[in-house]
Amino acid sequence: MERYVCIHGHFYQPPRENPWLEEVELQDSAYPFHDWNMRINEECYRQNAASRILGPDRKIIDIVNNYSNISFNVGPTLFSWLESHAPDVYEQIIEADRKSMEQFSGHGAAIAQAYNHIILPLANTRDKHTQVIWGIWDFEHRFERKPEGMWLPETAVNTETLEVLAEHGIKFTILAPHQAYKIRRLGGGKWGDAAKSNMDITMPYLCNLPSGNSINLFFYNGAIANDVAYGGLLHNGKDFADRLIETFNKNKSDAQLVHIASDGESFGHHHRHGDMALAYCLHYIKTNNLAKITIYSEYLEKFPPTYEVQIVENSSWSCTHGVERWKGNCGCSVNKSMSGKQQWREPLRNSLDWLRDRCTELYEKNLPQYSKDPWLVRNEYITVINDRSEENVNDFIEHAAGKELELSEKIQFLKLMEIQRMSLLMFTSCGWFFDDIMGIETLQVLEYAARAMQLYNEITGIDLLEQFKAIIVNAPANLQNIKNGRDVYEKYVEPARIDLNRVGAHLALSSIFLDPMDEEQEIYCYTANIRDYKDARAGFQKLATGRITIKSNIILEENSVDFATLHLGGHNLFTAIAAPMDEKELQQIRKELETALYNGQTNDVMRQINIKFTGNNYTIWHLFKDEQRRLVYDLLSDTWEEVETSFRHIYEDNYSIMLMLRNMNMNLPKVLAAPAEFIINQDLCREIQNEDMDIDRLKELTDEAERLSLQLDKETLCFEASAKINNSFEMFEQSRDDLELLFTIERALKILKVIVPDMDLQLAQNILFTIAKETYPQMKTLAAAKTDDAAEKIPANDSSRSARGKLTEREHAAKWVELFELVAEHLGIVI
Repeated sequence: MERYVCIHGHFYQPPRENPWLEEVELQDSAYPFHDWNMRINEECYRQNAASRILGPDRKIIDIVNNYSNISFNVGPTLFSWLESHAPDVYEQIIEADRKSMEQFSGHGAAIAQAYNHIILPLANTRDKHTQVIWGIWDFEHRFERKPEGMWLPETAVNTETLEVLAEHGIKFTILAPHQAYKIRRLGGGKWGDAAKSNMDITMPYLCNLPSGNSINLFFYNGAIANDVAYGGLLHNGKDFADRLIETFNKNKSDAQLVHIASDGESFGHHHRHGDMALAYCLHYIKTNNLAKITIYSEYLEKFPPTYEVQIVENSSWSCTHGVERWKGNCGCSVNKSMSGKQQWREPLRNSLDWLRDRCTELYEKNLPQYSKDPWLVRNEYITVINDRSEENVNDFIEHAAGKELELSEKIQFLKLMEIQRMSLLMFTSCGWFFDDIMGIETLQVLEYAARAMQLYNEITGIDLLEQFKAIIVNAPANLQNIKNGRDVYEKYVEPARIDLNRVGAHLALSSIFLDPMDEEQEIYCYTANIRDYKDARAGFQKLATGRITIKSNIILEENSVDFATLHLGGHNLFTAIAAPMDEKELQQIRKELETALYNGQTNDVMRQINIKFTGNNYTIWHLFKDEQRRLVYDLLSDTWEEVETSFRHIYEDNYSIMLMLRNMNMNLPKVLAAPAEFIINQDLCREIQNEDMDIDRLKELTDEAERLSLQLDKETLCFEASAKINNSFEMFEQSRDDLELLFTIERALKILKVIVPDMDLQLAQNILFTIAKETYPQMKTLAAAKTDDAAEKIPANDSSRSARGKLTEREHAAKWVELFELVAEHLGIVI
């Protein structure tokens, strides 16, 4: 009997980009990271690219790229984010697919995914095709090969969806076992009920389609997959392996494939060190020859289907009611106490279906003036989404229209295309998956809807918003202070709406605190220029005036505004903008405003601004989130200094009594403990962040925290300490002969591990693992040499010699080896 194991990871995050900025803004819930993409990348995607395998002593014996040993898909929207924000992880995933082809008979480990995770059975036919085409194109663009398989979002499927996959050359997809309806042996015979016949899920099945096409289906082991996600199976890699192996049918002589599919985020994000359990599981199976590790495409080539299958129509892996979770109150929920309270899902889908249809009518009416095949143009628009360079955009438009268009026509064309992109993004499945219409995923899809309606209005002059609200008002909210979907939209979505004026206002507000540059500057997906800028100061008050030109790099539209910004101190900041004035008029207004400012007539300054810049007023609340946070922190800097000074006085003045209390085994009163903890945390963070970290001072602070039994801010300290050690190792990698740096790293690790034992030192471990293979053996040889003549085999530059002081080459090597081995011990690596 031939036994094979395949593990599939579905790596995906919903698109989180602000649809007006095309960038993920600050998300406080992801602290200490900037946003959830960054957090999950560090906890999961990066970990799986260099996962640790531990030996019996719990020390690292190998580091492997999990992606090269499993079947996997990465959602295209996530992949795009990785490419720009974590390019090293992105390249490691691409490289893993290349390497996997060497061990899997020329087949790559990666498969494609329908573009932005739409529930395909609920999509119309055109949207199904576009989602599949965009997913295939994105895959080919990144992996430079055609995909053999495709992941269906939530494994949601119906016959039409399979027809679309087959039509576009997809050979297989993966489903849950309960999605099989009937089975029979190929060649005919009586159909048997898949559930009642205890269907064999260790082999592939052929699904013959009404069109005459066919597609192969794999039905993963649901019980094991469930235990990976929820049952603690990732607590131990050997247990994981044993569970897979014990599933094989010992009485079956034919080849068998035990396989599971799981959210890739289970391996590190949902379950810490889940990537290590995965790595060890595969390592254990391989080294003990318990089964062969494979991927679906390789297994399919070796063992084609001998049975055919019919599917359960409109079914999925995460809703026992089919696909009701994404359109109705079926009872499925994340929080069981919220079951039956999802009445908002149907009105949300109804409102977006209505908006999609209005956008379709507009597209079909207007796009034919540029192209005879509007839907082909939409299918090809993915080439622009992934490459917004001016040359590529112009080439695409000229190819679609068959001629070069005027700028106004290009803008109109791109607005139509962006409406279609938003119409697809607003159906991202996560908008319905969770328990309340107030969830960040649902707000995200509503923002896509808002952007679509905004562009629709700019093209037609027709505002769809009231009709949209009239539908979504029927979506009840589950929070007491929010009544329904209309309230949600008005309170959270409408304020997020951005136009070119808002971008100009952001830059005008920011100019008070930044030195405006004459040259072009990038603000997210916009290009801006400040011209004729001038500021005036009267005490702590500041007035700035000028002209800003803003251009959208997405739709090429451009706008200019004149502005006046007034800062009265603190958070009292506002700006007003107006259409460009005559040059003399702008200079005259500026003169009048500055005169009033210098005369101390602040109210007159504000009055004149309101008169001259009619009604277009913006405040600190209109800054984009990241700049808003930076500015607020700057404004609070004096307050924080006052707080720190006050707390430091309390800490220092009461130090003796605090020490006495601890020596008497008494807990510190909160009124004393809080200032002490604040000061020690602040000082520790500052010392860790210092370029030249004072190790002795670091030790003093950690000893102080221990003496007083202070509660440290472990999350922040862990983040800062991890960054410091990893950065130090990057320096050491470039200067491996630096004994002083190695000494600093060893001492820092020894100290920091006491207060933050859970540091994320993956990068440090990776670097040390490489150095242990490349440099450590040479240094070990030098250290063991009887004379220093042997040591001269490795040249040393002048700077490294001076750093060694009076050490000979052999003595230097011996000290290096001693410190290196201590560092390896701290990092838990066997060398």
